[in-house]
Amino acid sequence: MTKISTNLIRIEEQIVAAKKQAHREEDNVHIIAVTKEVSVERTQEAIGAGLQHLGENRPEGLINKITAIDEPVHWHFIGSLQTRKVKQVINQIDYLHSLDRLSLAEEIEKRAIEPVKCFVQVNVSGEETKHGLNADEALSFIESLKDFTKIKVVGLMTMAPNTEDESVIRSVFKQLKQCQQQIADQGLAHAPCTELSMGMSNDFQIAVEEGATFVRVGTALVGNERGEQDEHEK
Repeated sequence: MTKISTNLIRIEEQIVAAKKQAHREEDNVHIIAVTKEVSVERTQEAIGAGLQHLGENRPEGLINKITAIDEPVHWHFIGSLQTRKVKQVINQIDYLHSLDRLSLAEEIEKRAIEPVKCFVQVNVSGEETKHGLNADEALSFIESLKDFTKIKVVGLMTMAPNTEDESVIRSVFKQLKQCQQQIADQGLAHAPCTELSMGMSNDFQIAVEEGATFVRVGTALVGNERGEQDEHEK
């Protein structure tokens, strides 16, 4: 058994425990293997371990992996996407986790061949170092996308602060869940907004307890071949 397989078993067990704690045993939680710091070979090892969702945060890394790997997996772009680089990636991915401005939406609409599953990025914590809309802007922004035929808002994404204070982390995730539910309750055809992308190596269990349906796990799952200790997987 490979190290990634061992890590995956442990993480899956932790997710099951977190779901049980939150009484959501029937809900599905997808693990996105964040492969931004690892080689094509280790990415293939992750696929061999059974991982179906892979995440990259730079266009160059994404294209390199997609070109080298011919496997039926789901590709997620999880980094901030510059408008000028939309054409490089938008028709290569299954999910975009960082829709946060109208100019980006307009470029996606222009470049995408098929509708793209998008998470709107919300900066719940209000940190200046993070991208994303304020929580009170999310609904109006999503409503403004109603005539965009190439964008489907499947959910919201956020990152918690890099802190040891579990109450702070939990509060951020809880607020995103409330925001997601508010939008889902609108019944918008272009924005079902049923999904939550939140939680990384250091806080995915809390995220699952608070409703995450996608968790982005890098170092705890596939490691970091450069020997660096990431602050975040995103």
